[in-house]
Amino acid sequence: MIEVVAPGTLLTVQDLGRAGLAHLGVPRSGAADVRALRRANALVGNAPGDAALEATLTGAVLRARVPLVVGVAGASAPVFVGDVPAPVGRPMRLAPGQILDVGEATAGARTYIAVRGGIDVPLVLGSRSTDVLSGLGPAPLAAGDTLGVGPAAAPGQELFAASAVPEPPPGPRDVVTLRMLAGPRADWAAPDALRDLAQTPFVASERSNRVGLRLTGAMVERARDGELPSEGVIPGAVQLPPSGKPVIFLADHPTTGGYPVIGVLDSASLAAAAQVRPGQPVRLVSSR
Repeated sequence: MIEVVAPGTLLTVQDLGRAGLAHLGVPRSGAADVRALRRANALVGNAPGDAALEATLTGAVLRARVPLVVGVAGASAPVFVGDVPAPVGRPMRLAPGQILDVGEATAGARTYIAVRGGIDVPLVLGSRSTDVLSGLGPAPLAAGDTLGVGPAAAPGQELFAASAVPEPPPGPRDVVTLRMLAGPRADWAAPDALRDLAQTPFVASERSNRVGLRLTGAMVERARDGELPSEGVIPGAVQLPPSGKPVIFLADHPTTGGYPVIGVLDSASLAAAAQVRPGQPVRLVSSR
């Protein structure tokens, strides 16, 4: 029912992921920015966890093969239906053959495109999500791929109006502040390093992806050397490698890791981390 004309940098199918399977070594995956996924689904009257499309940085171009209702949320980006600019924060109706063009993000990194009825691809361990680390779920989408759409749960009442549009993500040069609670291995960071963390200038690495947000530009001094046996980790865990450059785990993180977890982001900061662009300045704030 939907054809991928151009997938941009990375276009994947995402829902809320594979919860409850970490003890089997199965990562959760799912939308990197869960709040944006829920909002896109709400725009078209879907359940919050219905599968949608996650476009990274450069957007995506899609063609409707049947009448569709779509909603876009997440990163700020120009959106066109054909050559007509689409209203922000409202559902859009596509006739067969019409093109939805979600352009390059001007603020934020990930845009979510929901279709009434949800993207219908086979479930893998209870989820339709693409996991780029484990390879579970459908492969990242390519030009020419087609996707089915599930039946709408109800006649479809759009839930958000233009007045409900949230604040846009910070611009590419704006500092993103991420707040973290002390992690189980906070004592592996030097006490003064954690105390001065808010004044430590970090930059998002070009090597960041759905697995993790890598920070460069500064170092966090360790209080001790050595490594740990692998321990369970969760989204938002802030690991401190021997390099002293923190790594923040995102949606496709592994289930275990051997570097000390010095902090864990709160839910709002985890959503914000998913929208950080390569080269963007980042500030970590620790609270105990």
